[in-house]
Order: sequence, then C-alpha cells, then structure tokens
Amino acid sequence: MSNYVYIATSLDGYIATEDGGIEWLSDIPNPNNSDYGFNAFIQKIDAIVMGRNTFEKVLSFGQWPYEKKVFVFSNKLKKVPGNLTEKVKIITGDVKTVVADINKMGFVNLYIDGGKTIQSFLKEGLIDEMIITRIPILLGAGIPLFGKLEKPIRFDKVETEILDDLLVKSHYKITSKI
Repeated sequence: MSNYVYIATSLDGYIATEDGGIEWLSDIPNPNNSDYGFNAFIQKIDAIVMGRNTFEKVLSFGQWPYEKKVFVFSNKLKKVPGNLTEKVKIITGDVKTVVADINKMGFVNLYIDGGKTIQSFLKEGLIDEMIITRIPILLGAGIPLFGKLEKPIRFDKVETEILDDLLVKSHYKITSKI
C-alpha cells in the first residue's frame, strides 16, 4: 500500500497560478510528444484522490482523462456530473479514515493530486513517494505544492532525470513519517 504524488511545479514551488491556471505547463516544448512517464506511473495506481479544485480544473478539460476510479475530497460538492457517476465518488471526513476506507475497497496504491490534498496527506504522514517534475519557470505567486508542516519530513532520492534537456524529474521515497 502506497500513496504517491506525481506532479509538476515551477522553480519557485507553485503548481498553478493564483487563479488555478496551469496554462504555463502547455508552453513547455515537447518535441517528442512525450508523456514523460505518466502512463507508466498510472499503470501501478489503483485509484486517484484529489481535491475539489483539482476536480473542477480537470472537468474544464472537456474530456475526462482518467480510466481509474477517482475520489474527490469535498465538503461543498454533493454530486458529480451524470456521465461520471461510475468513475468519481465524492468523499468527506478525516484523511486517515477516508484512506483506510478506500483501501478496504481494494484501492491500495493511490495517486494523490491537488495542492491542499497533498498538503493534508503530508501532514498526516500519508505520502510514501513523490515524483516531482520541475519546470524552468518562475511564477512569482500561485498555489504552492507544499505548505507549513509541524516538523520536517525526510525523503530519499530514488532517481533524477533530465527530460528534453529542459525538465528535471525527481523521484523520492519517504525516509521518516510524522
């Protein structure tokens, strides 16, 4: 059982602009039309856990991109669009309890997405591995990947790759949990 983060961030640590924009990600040259390992990553995942803001951003893409079950943390959302009722479930409650409930359903390898959701999981010691791709841009402000922690969380570097002589993708495993 593992909980994974797979995300891109600006050099100054933001995952989106202040208004949630991620257009800056599509400005990155991708000469080989690569997914930079995302499909290989998603194959080892059982389900995705994301926050409401991330869910709403994904809905704005038009076509639903995930084949895996998606759990959305939200106190505001009460239902999902009709075409997604079999693919998406809204969840509420304590992070540890919710993860235990998701694991009991047979979803044990989880992809955690969205700034606040990732921060909540980190605070509860529920992130096992992180794959972070740094994009060579400074946004200056925005939605940060990391927030305040009660104490440091240590990770070991598993691997670092340079992609297209532009992006730096680093894989980390937790060393110590809170």
